Amino acid sequence: MLELKNVSLSVEDEFQDNTTKEILRDVSIQVETGKFVVITGPNGGGKSTMAKMIAGILKPNQGQILLDGEDITNMDITERAKKGISFAFQQPVRFKGITVRDLINLAAGHEISDCEACAYLKEVGLCAREYIDREVNESLSGGEIKRIEIATVMARKTKLSIFDEPEAGIDLWSFNNLIDVFRSMRAEVKGSIIIISHQERILDIADEIIVLADGKISAKGKKEDVLPELLKEDCQYCIGGKAKRKGH
Repeated sequence: MLELKNVSLSVEDEFQDNTTKEILRDVSIQVETGKFVVITGPNGGGKSTMAKMIAGILKPNQGQILLDGEDITNMDITERAKKGISFAFQQPVRFKGITVRDLINLAAGHEISDCEACAYLKEVGLCAREYIDREVNESLSGGEIKRIEIATVMARKTKLSIFDEPEAGIDLWSFNNLIDVFRSMRAEVKGSIIIISHQERILDIADEIIVLADGKISAKGKKEDVLPELLKEDCQYCIGGKAKRKGH
């Protein structure tokens, strides 16, 4: 189980000298083992910051982060990865000279058979024969690199997998395939999944939804309780209301 206890994060305001900007304010959440959770809310509300903080890229100014009861607040991203946390970036990193096979083996933590590697690629809708020996470089489209990154997360089989806006920068066909992949992960992965997303179709396959606005939790609960309110024209969870569903 992942738990955030009264977590806050402030950074220096780049537009005003000697001032700080509060990004997250006294945030407390629990993500139970095996749950599929989507974090949503208005742009600039702190969603991606929270994801990076859970992964260990950023550290809170106050509060605690616990994984299965262990305090990981001061652990960096490498230490947290060893504890079982995976993070998929909004814009995946490309690696010149590294093949898809190499990347999947690195993610798995040991050399796996081509048959296993191909199974992960097939799971994300890619023809293994065409991709396994390709370099993870600029020749791959946004949709291709996203799906390869998800294949590596699946190969890691971690306690907690975090995806930061996986729909960003990909075409509709790739997005439809991503939905199928997440449905499959939801059914098969024993660990927890957290996705940062605005997309209604991703929200609709969640177990629980957390709404983050202005750095604070404005709503959290089961999908069937939170989603209907989010889909209203005048959403009470969003800053000032009047939030269109595409803008959550």
